Amino acid sequence: MTEEFYKRSLSTIVLIPISFFFIIKGSIFFNIFLILLFFATSYEWVKMIKKNNLLKFLGVIYLFCSFYATFKFRENFNYYEFLLIITICIFTDLGGYVFGKTLKGPKLTKISPKKTYAGVLGSFILSLIAGSVFINFISFDDKIYNDDLSIFLLILFFSLISQLGDLIISYFKRKSKVKDTGKILPGHGGLLDRIDGMIFVFPTCYLLSIL
Repeated sequence: MTEEFYKRSLSTIVLIPISFFFIIKGSIFFNIFLILLFFATSYEWVKMIKKNNLLKFLGVIYLFCSFYATFKFRENFNYYEFLLIITICIFTDLGGYVFGKTLKGPKLTKISPKKTYAGVLGSFILSLIAGSVFINFISFDDKIYNDDLSIFLLILFFSLISQLGDLIISYFKRKSKVKDTGKILPGHGGLLDRIDGMIFVFPTCYLLSIL
């Protein structure tokens, strides 16, 4: 766990400042960033799903829609809301990894053998802590952020979607008999491994924002 955790931590330390730079800058910088991510994750998806051409096509279409929804969400809101969602997703992933590796316990599902109930609990706990600290630090204007119950439910909901996204990608990795979607990120695998939860959370956020 120590070596893998070190690699994951190092990758995260490098990735977060780069990602935050493009998110905060917005405009053409953010658009280029999203386009590069779309092509990279699409490549990983197509390479992973080797034989099923329909699934390859549907996956790329979904990724396109997901990144478009991400673009629209960033366009419609300031970067604070965007960074909040990323914070929830990052700490959902971190909580699942740390609690799962440390506490172990019963396995969650055969879809992803490494995932445990302890990891699910850790995902919720760390995302709640990180999301709450972020909201209190930034002081959002929207009324929903001034209601503790709403904040609690919102963070839990987005953390749940992120975990479900992780499981969905894990299912396809298992079907394709691969451990990771790629090898570009030490400790994480591919870019799709890193943002598997986000590609489901941001479309959800965008749909909620327009309803």
